[in-house]
Amino acid sequence: MTVSPDHGHAIEVRGLTRRFGTFTAVDAITFDVAAGEVFGFLGANGAGKTTAIRMLIGLLAPSAGSARVAGFDVSTEAEQVKRNIGYMSQRFSLYEDLTVRENITLYGGIYGLSDGAIAERMASLVERLDLGRDLDTRVKSIPLGWKQKLAFSVAVLHDPKVVFLDEPTGGVDPITRRQFWELIYATAEQGTTVFVTTHYMDEAEYCDRVSIMVDGRIAALGTPAELKARFGGETIDDVFVRLARPGAAA
Repeated sequence: MTVSPDHGHAIEVRGLTRRFGTFTAVDAITFDVAAGEVFGFLGANGAGKTTAIRMLIGLLAPSAGSARVAGFDVSTEAEQVKRNIGYMSQRFSLYEDLTVRENITLYGGIYGLSDGAIAERMASLVERLDLGRDLDTRVKSIPLGWKQKLAFSVAVLHDPKVVFLDEPTGGVDPITRRQFWELIYATAEQGTTVFVTTHYMDEAEYCDRVSIMVDGRIAALGTPAELKARFGGETIDDVFVRLARPGAAA
């Protein structure tokens, strides 16, 4: 998908910084993400990705700098940010002891949807994912791949302007990962910005643009093709290793 700059920015970050005592976890990062863009946010463990995301979704106050998400300032309008985004974490997205129906109803209520809107969107979601037979099945009993696709669909149930996906495809098989990315593309085509972190470097190739964080800073930012050309790699994995683990690339 090609994103036009005329669509405006869904995320604007300027010098965003977070310190914990004398340790700087996120060091003055600056970037924009266009409306409807699929933006890959990469980095090794400890690079600062999670801290940056926590600031962008309004859960952690910046130490310095600024950011606007879905048109709202993360420092002064955190509640408005939360109401206009979706979030899916690999670690926790659905209540395992609730049924599929109960999870959809619960999150629809949290997002402020009316009973009628919840029923309408539940019907659409169930048809799209072919979950009709599992509607009253506890989430812990459905396969991981279906669970991940359901979690994503629930995260965008309220048509957020931006959805944050934190390692969304961890542990699922390649076919399911590809199906998951088809859901991501369909969501982006409807105008929702998708901000995704992943450890699967082949998935980074699916993004419109990619940033790579190293030691709290953005070491590279561009389309996959641009980054491969700039750093002389055949794949994004080559680029990532060169930047994040320079000793390994030597």
